[in-house]
Amino acid sequence: MDKKEQIIEVATALFAEKGFENTSISEVCETAKVSKGLIFHHFKSKNGLLREIFSRTTDMIKKNNLNHNDGNAYDTISLLLNSFFDQLKRDKTFLQLNVSVISQPTTREIIKDLVKERADLIFRSTKKLFDEIDPINATAKSYMFISELDGIALNYLSIFNDYPLEEIKSLLIKKYLHQ
Repeated sequence: MDKKEQIIEVATALFAEKGFENTSISEVCETAKVSKGLIFHHFKSKNGLLREIFSRTTDMIKKNNLNHNDGNAYDTISLLLNSFFDQLKRDKTFLQLNVSVISQPTTREIIKDLVKERADLIFRSTKKLFDEIDPINATAKSYMFISELDGIALNYLSIFNDYPLEEIKSLLIKKYLHQ
């Protein structure tokens, strides 16, 4: 792993564990065993590091959830839901940090343009699916679908230790694929 990736991995873990505001650049440097100069070379600032982490999470979401448009809408929703639940388990630390930074006013301000860009991308991709399934209600169903996934992610990542993720997955797949 190169130093830039190491910094991102360490910062993600520290920001997720301690919070962005409670983690100093010095602590990231010490844990990653890199100099402050290297962090500032790659990211310009602590805010820049946060923006890079958030952008990478958006890239993961795009790769894992938004590139399934080969089949019909129902096939795509099935692939998307399976990918979404797999990603929740696989990328838990990255996603926990996302929930945290989006929820905090100071960090949300740092990434608000990236949040808007991600939200728009997710909405457009989702609406394209629901336009095929139910053009009349596509907008409302898209918002509802996104809200359900956001709620599931929030509850799994931040609230319940014993969240029944597999049961929820099964019920959601039945709901959207057996209409």
